[in-house]
Amino acid sequence: MDRACNTEICKAMRPAVEEDAMTIMAVWGGNMSDQVPKFVTQARASFLLGIAEADLDRISKESGLGQVERAGDEEETYFTYEELQWICMLAAQQMQVIH
Repeated sequence: MDRACNTEICKAMRPAVEEDAMTIMAVWGGNMSDQVPKFVTQARASFLLGIAEADLDRISKESGLGQVERAGDEEETYFTYEELQWICMLAAQQMQVIH
């Protein structure tokens, strides 16, 4: 699979990811050069990609992307920005197959 993100969905995702990271940095009081968050939660990833959490969860499990962290009975899935790009490409491919 080509790592370049050529679909319109992925092109639209990049500014949203950058904007979200800049908002996080403004809240933290840092600057983008030295404190970019490395992971986003599944809920945030779902919002950034514009896909339902259930679909994101399915794609994550099928592809092996994302890291699940457990604390007691709680569990949360986190994604890197690179994984978000891969998920974006996978979701776009699935949409092309459907249509």
